[in-house]
Amino acid sequence: MIIIGRRKVNTTKLGIIQVATSRFIEKGYSSTTFRMIADELDTSTGHIVFYFPSKESLLAELVEMLCDFQWKLIKEEADEGMSSLLALCFELMTMAVACEESEVAKDFFISSYQSPKCLEIIHNNDTARAKEVFAEYCPDWTDEQFREAEILVAGIEYATLNAIDITVPLETRISGALNTIMTIYNVPEEIRRIKIDKVLAMDYRSIGKRIFNEFKEYVEKENAF
Repeated sequence: MIIIGRRKVNTTKLGIIQVATSRFIEKGYSSTTFRMIADELDTSTGHIVFYFPSKESLLAELVEMLCDFQWKLIKEEADEGMSSLLALCFELMTMAVACEESEVAKDFFISSYQSPKCLEIIHNNDTARAKEVFAEYCPDWTDEQFREAEILVAGIEYATLNAIDITVPLETRISGALNTIMTIYNVPEEIRRIKIDKVLAMDYRSIGKRIFNEFKEYVEKENAF
């Protein structure tokens, strides 16, 4: 174990993930190298490769954690009176806010959607969520139908987060994306409009920043693993 600033960090898999997360958030995924992570841990790149054969495999580990973390927050919000459907809609809004306000955050999310390994994790996690959240609207759907719908939804999410035309207001992009996603899952128009209006009425920018910071803190806790 070594000391980084005032923080103790070990050089096992846990320590590598903690340092990598800090670098990805501060410098960006694309700009971070194994050499940077190894130097901060005072170890060799070979030691990093022992746990993670590629940078993509390290990103995949973080994406898995992020999926778990986001679903945990959704459950907490639902327990406090927010429906799981509304919380799921709000999740996309917070990711979009992070991408709009931080190139580093956008790099992380876009890299995740462009990685086959990470995209598979996203599909698996989001399909499981969709089966729970949209069950009442798709009572006769098979597992395969939920999977096919999630592949379409992931494409919509990617396009929303990677929007090039920034002249289109964030609220407009999110409204369109959420309406399309809920339509795919047979959510009635009246309910779609209510959920979208509620999301837009929230202080989503400040909440989005808070969630992003909470994720970093979450990763830095050993019990997150």
